[in-house]
Amino acid sequence: MDTDKREYEKVAVNEGDIHKIVQSYLMYNCFIDTLESFVACIGSKKSIDNMEDMKKRKEILHFALEGNASKAIELTNEYMPGLLEGNKDLHFDILSLQFIELVCSKRVDEALGFAHLKFFPFGKEEKYVKKLEDLMALLAYVEPEKSPMFHLLSPELRQEVAENLNRAILEHNKHPSYSTMERLIQQMTVASQELCKDGHQPFSLKDFMKM
Repeated sequence: MDTDKREYEKVAVNEGDIHKIVQSYLMYNCFIDTLESFVACIGSKKSIDNMEDMKKRKEILHFALEGNASKAIELTNEYMPGLLEGNKDLHFDILSLQFIELVCSKRVDEALGFAHLKFFPFGKEEKYVKKLEDLMALLAYVEPEKSPMFHLLSPELRQEVAENLNRAILEHNKHPSYSTMERLIQQMTVASQELCKDGHQPFSLKDFMKM
């Protein structure tokens, strides 16, 4: 955007609002220690909301990100019964992580039994067929990480599934599924893109952050 950055400096921003935005981001990502330090630093007397829920989320997401999908599933079912059954795409994705976990551990027979038991209901739907074919193809390779489906073993896939699981847990617990910071950036980006249609310079978040 071509707005002079001095124009932004004329807009008063409530410090309390900034604190809420930061707290929302830390709570969303389960950065509990940092959140507690931040709350103490700003001198807030309020107790942190939903601390127990946050601890449970953090525990589940830790296992999902570390590749221990079976434990993440166990805890999700324990803490949030019915969540996975009510979200079929997410359920499939996290079961896929557990299957991949078995394949990478060279537990082929167990992986086959798991696939037959857990994936059978998904095989009846077209949107899951190609994904299932790719997953089962991993069994044909002694070193799955060198197969054409190596991307299924990537930390990025675990991160994506964990992110979706985090949002689902928040929704299940009647909390916002996006942090305030994310929503502000999304709103700012959309508004700036609309301005571009009126002849303003194209918006770049990267350039904006340098201002």
